[in-house]
This record gives sequence, structure tokens and C-alpha cells, in this order.
Amino acid sequence: MISDSVFPVEAWQVREAALVLDQLAQTESVLALSNGHIGLRGNLDEGEPHVILGTYLNSFYEQRPLPYPEGGYGYPEQGQTVVNVTDGKVIRLMVDDEPFQVTRGQLVAHERVLDLRAGLLRRCVEWISPAGRRVRIRSQRLVSFTQRAVAAIDYEVEAVDHEVRITVQSGLVANEEQPQESADPRVAAALDRPLLAVAQDREQHGAVLLHRTRESALLMGAGMDHVVEAPGEYDEETDVRGDWARTTVVTVLRPGERLRITKFLGYAWSSSSSAEALRDQVAAALNSARYAGWDGLVADQHAYLDEFWNAADVEIDGDPVLQQAVRFSLFHVLQAGARAERRAIPAKGLTGPGYDGHAFWDTEGFVLPLLTYIAPHAAADALRWRLSILDHARHRARTLGLAGAAFPWRTIHGEECSAYWPAGTAALHLNAVIARAVERYRQVTGDDSVDEECGLEILVETARLWVSHGHHDADGVWHVDGVTGPDEYSAVADDNVFTNLMAARNLRAAVRACVRHPDAAARLGVRPDEGDAWQAAAEAVHVPYDERLGVHPQSAGFTRYARWDFPEERLDGPLMLHAPYFQLYRRQVVKQADLVLAMHWCGEDFTVEQKARNVDYYERITTRDSSLSACTQAVMCAEVGHLDLAHDYAREAALVDLRDLHANTRDGLHMASLAGAWSTIVEGFGGLREHGDVLALAPRLPEGITGLRFRLRHHGLRLLVEADHDTVRVSLRDGAAARLRILLYDESVEVTTSDPIERPVVALTPLLPRPKQPPGYAPEPATPTGRVERS
Repeated sequence: MISDSVFPVEAWQVREAALVLDQLAQTESVLALSNGHIGLRGNLDEGEPHVILGTYLNSFYEQRPLPYPEGGYGYPEQGQTVVNVTDGKVIRLMVDDEPFQVTRGQLVAHERVLDLRAGLLRRCVEWISPAGRRVRIRSQRLVSFTQRAVAAIDYEVEAVDHEVRITVQSGLVANEEQPQESADPRVAAALDRPLLAVAQDREQHGAVLLHRTRESALLMGAGMDHVVEAPGEYDEETDVRGDWARTTVVTVLRPGERLRITKFLGYAWSSSSSAEALRDQVAAALNSARYAGWDGLVADQHAYLDEFWNAADVEIDGDPVLQQAVRFSLFHVLQAGARAERRAIPAKGLTGPGYDGHAFWDTEGFVLPLLTYIAPHAAADALRWRLSILDHARHRARTLGLAGAAFPWRTIHGEECSAYWPAGTAALHLNAVIARAVERYRQVTGDDSVDEECGLEILVETARLWVSHGHHDADGVWHVDGVTGPDEYSAVADDNVFTNLMAARNLRAAVRACVRHPDAAARLGVRPDEGDAWQAAAEAVHVPYDERLGVHPQSAGFTRYARWDFPEERLDGPLMLHAPYFQLYRRQVVKQADLVLAMHWCGEDFTVEQKARNVDYYERITTRDSSLSACTQAVMCAEVGHLDLAHDYAREAALVDLRDLHANTRDGLHMASLAGAWSTIVEGFGGLREHGDVLALAPRLPEGITGLRFRLRHHGLRLLVEADHDTVRVSLRDGAAARLRILLYDESVEVTTSDPIERPVVALTPLLPRPKQPPGYAPEPATPTGRVERS
């Protein structure tokens, strides 16, 4: 875990006050920069020491074999892994004859700051060389939101107490040595030096390198350009080889003098462009960056983020830890999707190599609901990416003997890459989650263009999948058998409640979409009887219920399983590391919210009493071994009145990476949990729900939060919600004639720019006492200052 002292609690920045080498891997992820197209891990400028070097281009991958001890029909044969592309972050420094390294000489001061409002990573270092020469180093790094193919570094060296000869080596480096992630020699070989040199160009102040992957045959280009400012004479030269390029600047500085180098980086990749065309594309990006200059790029970055925060910021009074964590979460989710532009949003964003860089259902389930409200253009592009891989999904469905389209459990390019079918192929719910994201986008934004462009086709093909997989029994009840729901400690079950309810929603959404677009539906071959079959299945869907216990079993028969025997003290790490799946699959133990997630996303299908009883029941058997769980538990605990427990879960979801709570932040940040942190606040304490295209709010705050203000976009209008323990106020922030009808505590009200709505908070008394968790699994509580207590 990352101790609380590593990142001081500050509202608008994440500051590493001193370099902690044994947590270098985690800070490489936490301090990563991205725009959804380019991703730069928070490696030190000089490149050493490091744990995982990382420079990523969205969807740029290499193919590798998927090893199986025993194969089977329909098993995917090829995996896909994100590639660490040519690294342009590297800037090495020589002070006289001594290389600057934080592990050599004396590191007097070292601070790095991720500025959430400016979109910059700043670094300040004071260092004394082994020969006694003191220098100050200041660097700033950005990945541009406004120029998609551009990143830049501003690097400055100052002599302090002696005249020194300064040598700066700014590089492009391909095929950097990486830690071996797989013990299988076939996989390791495929990922060892994956880039083949294609061409190199030396420019006046930099270079361009082109490389191609061996198996996937993707072409990428990386280029650098420099602007040098020195107080006196300096020498500059550039050397280029197949896998590296280096621009060297040499000068002499007297005490108080500074050498400043601005480094511009341009990146591009393609599966179809020629080497010449890609080289020109990189050169154009560099020219555009040089034209803007460092100051212009910084100003554009700040302006972009000013507009973002103006419509997305969440303000929390009373819990400064949660305040910092939620803004950190919003910033990183924006980075993951802002300029992805019809490519996947991976589960780790572009912050690390975790999960091989794959996208899962996390994107549509957790990330897109947030982006739909705060950056709808990014959500729309993510949905267009799903359309782009629809043919792969159709092919996968045919392989499985099903109709329609079966989207991959995990992928980069669109093909299924999951080698474990019980948690991959059987997890059909992801198709309904994608359909939910399509429908939710239209309802929240009021934008029909995505519905027409890709939504209808996705809804139709996923509906066809469900009716081909499900079946009606002798009594006409519709069942979905042999599926795995969100809980990965259960597999290949019948009538998983989450899956059944989401499938029914998918079917109804497809029917409505065909009514909205009859001509387009006809072109897709939708017959009237097909729509009738979808509607009939949705209306007849089976929802298991245990009358004796008064709760919903997660899937048919789940509540008759033996309960897991939890030891008195919690084991270190996830339960799956201490017990075989053979045991987990036949016990009442839950890795992550499943039935509880069904109540969150399909709340109208449960009564108030059922929600209370289900929360109470599943809290006692849920381990939260997945980072996807705490946010959902927070929302539902808030809905049933356990506000302080919800507060504890909200902090856990938001701190998953700032505190490395799952001990794997080194591999990249958890985008779904970060997006879920927003959900805990806005959907949990703000009570945000959608009833069709009508927004519903019901704010209630826990004792530890004294005030809440959040912003979002709905039907193109910016909305501000303000709440404390007594009063809630809702106002519009656009146009004198703007008006929006919402539900506030079930009261239909109209909000206008000139006439905000104010109401007293409607208190909620929980039906049941605060539920208990398994021994050792209760979320960590907070002190009155908002700091997390460590047991």
C-alpha cells in the first residue's frame, strides 16, 4: 500500500513531496499523463531507476499465442498485448563528467506534482554530484488534449554554486527492456523487442523513427524536435540509429545561469498507411507543436481543463481526502477517453500494461456512465468503437452457435482474447451492458445521432444474441442458462439475476429503437415477429426469489449453497489466491457486487424492502476482491439509508490507486473504480438516477460530509446541484430561456436558469441495522478529519 504521507492531501494536485524508491512502480502509474491516444507513465526524465517503462499508443498492440494445457472448440488462439512504443520521455543529464541519477551523489530535494487543473506533471530537483557540483533541475511534462498527436517536455538546468559543463541528451528509444510478465516462453518471445526498425530521419533539431510490429504488422512513428535557450554558446547535434535517436546539447553554465530545452514529441500509428505518409504525419504534429510553442500548449491545456472542470467538478465539504481522490479520479478518467476517438478505453487507460491493455465491460459499465455526463463526446466515440468491431462480434457469436453478436470479454482490436471461458465466453452480460450504455447515452444527452449511427445496429444484434441463447420453459417463463454474472467467484450458473434483468432491458431497448428507426431496422432485416419475440422474452424473464429468506439469490439455487467459512482473521490478498475455484464456485461467497449491481442498474425491478434485505444479506458474504465492487456497494448502501457505511465504501473506491489498496497499482490505474468514485458521490449521496430521459435526484449526505456540490451535463445543459444536511438546491447554468424538468425526491419540478429549485432534504430511515461484513472485510472507517485510519 501507499502510505498517507506519500501524497499530501491537497485539493487540486497530487504531490509527491519526496522520492520513495520502493513505491516507484505505483507512482509511475499515479503520475501518468494521457489524452486517450498517447499515454506516458510517470517515469523519471532520465529513465532510471524505473520499474515499468511505459509509452503507449491506444490500440497499438502485438499478437501473441494463447497457451492452453488442453484446447477446445472455440478457444481463442491469439492474444493481443499493448506495446511499449518508442519512448520520447528520456532526457539524460551530465554535470561535468557525472551522470545525474537520483541514486548517486546527494539528492537534496525532490518533488513531483500532478496538477489537475493545468494538466501538467512538474518536477523540481536539487542535486549535488559526487564531485560536489550542485544543480537545480526543473521539468514540466504534458500530453496535449488539444493536439492529439503531441506531447511536450520543458526541461531546465541551473548551476548553483560552481561553473559546470552541462550535457543534455534527449532521446527516442525503441524496444526498451521490460520486466517479463509471462513464464510461457512463447509469449515472452513474442513480446521481446516487438518493434522492427523501418526508417529513420534526422531533422535539424531532432529525428523521426518508424517501426513495425512483427506479428500484427502495425506501423508506428515517433518524432522529437527541440528548442534550446542558453545564456551563452552551446553545441547541438543529433545521432540516429534504427532503435534510437539522440539530440545532444552541450554548454557551460556559471552559478545562477540556466539552460532550457523544450522537447516536442509527435506520435502516430496505422495499420494501412505507408511509411512515407506516417512519417509526414509525425512531422506535421511536430511542426504544429513547435508553432504553438511550450507556452501555447500550456495555455491550450489549461483552457481545455477549465472548460472541463466548469461542467464536471465535484466539491466535497468535510472530507478533504475524498475531495482530492475524486478530482484525481475525474482527471484520470478524462485522460483515458478524451481523445481516444473511436478506439477502446482500456481497463487501465494508458497508464500501464495491466490486463495486456485490454478493454472489458468495465468501459461501458462504469466509465461511460461518467463520461456521458461530463464529456459526452468521449462516450460517443467509445460507442462508435464498439460498432467498428461489430463484425468480429458477429463472427464470435457464430462460433458459439448463437445469432446476432457476442462482443469479446477482453480485447484490443475486436477479437476475443480471453483464454478462460467460464469468466470470458460465459460472461454474456457484457453485451447487455454495452446496450445499456447505448441507451443511456441517448437518454442523458438527447443526442440521437449515435442512436442512428451505431446504437440501433448494436441493440438489434445483441437482442438477437439473447433470444438465441435464452429459452421459454413449458410455462412460458424465459430463462438464460449457463452464464457467468459479474461475480467471478460464481460461474456458469442459471438465471443470474443481473444477467436476466439486463438482457430484458436490452431486448426492450432494441424494440424501442426499431420503432424510432423503422426504415433502418428494415435494412437490418428486423421482421415484426422478431420484435414481438424480443418483447415476449423481456416480459417473461425469470427473476429468482427465495421466499424463505426474503432475498433474491444471485442466480438460481445460490442461496441453498453452503456458506463460505471465513476465518477469524482476513487472509492476505484475494480469496482466489488461497482457495481453488472448485471450492469458490459452489459456496455462498461473492467476489464483487452482482445482485447488488442489479439493484443499482435495474432499481425499478426491486421494492424498497427487497433492496434493504438484499443489501443486508450480500454484505455478509462479499469480499470486494475486485476493485469494481466498493463503488456499487456505496451507492446501494446510501440508497437504503446506511450513509456512513456508504461513505466508507466511497473512500475505498476513490483511494484504490492513491493508496494502492489492491496492491497492483504498479500495473496501471483502475479506471472503472476511479469512475465509480464519482458514482459513489453523485449517484450515492446525490441520489442521481434516470427514469427514461428524466433526471431524478435525491441528495442525502453522511455525517462526515457537510456539503456537496456537483456539476453535470443533461440534454446539453449544465446543471449544478448543491446540498447540505438541510437543503438541496438545483440550478441551470445555460441560457436565459433554458429549462429542464427533473424529479427531486419524486416531485416533478422545472428548473430554469433564472429560477433555481430549492427544497428541504428528505431524510431516510434505514429499514434494517447497519449490516456486517465477513471478518476482516469491513471497509476502513475515517476519523473526523477525513484521514483513513489504519488497522
